[in-house]
Amino acid sequence: MVSPAKLAHVVLRTGDLQTMIDWYVAVLDARVVHANEQLAFLTYDDEHHRVALVNAGATERPTSAHSGLEHVAFTYADLGDLLDNYQRLKAAGTTPVWSVNHGPTTSLYYADPDGNKVELQIDNFDTDEQMEAFFASGAFAANPIGVEFDPDELHARLKAGEPRSELIKQTGSPATVSQRR
Repeated sequence: MVSPAKLAHVVLRTGDLQTMIDWYVAVLDARVVHANEQLAFLTYDDEHHRVALVNAGATERPTSAHSGLEHVAFTYADLGDLLDNYQRLKAAGTTPVWSVNHGPTTSLYYADPDGNKVELQIDNFDTDEQMEAFFASGAFAANPIGVEFDPDELHARLKAGEPRSELIKQTGSPATVSQRR
């Protein structure tokens, strides 16, 4: 068998194309590669498009009762980038609906204007061996959801010079899926 080399892009249907373009450009610090009345291609790197938006006239928001895509995730290079982006978005009025350290990742979940969930995250482990050791330790099996955190507090601790190794530790009570808004 041959696996794909990468995940190329995600395509979302919408009934409000310009609002969705504006949101994804702001949240991902993306640029529009192509747009017309029917569709838009957005990217934030050298790929021709990472997010495509199709003006399908869709108006019904996804709910937990619908089957389909739960969320799409985008990984940042480091904790500083993730939290600086959080501060940038917060200053513009866009805040996460859920902030959780899953163990393998530190994640901020957002809802786009159509109600689709977008996870902005970092990997908490630098190597595959560290990740495998975490899973083998039983910590993930004991708490597969993770623990919620305050991104403002985490950002302040980072800016104060606290080591990344301390910042990515799971501390606090286990989160539940029902806590997710």
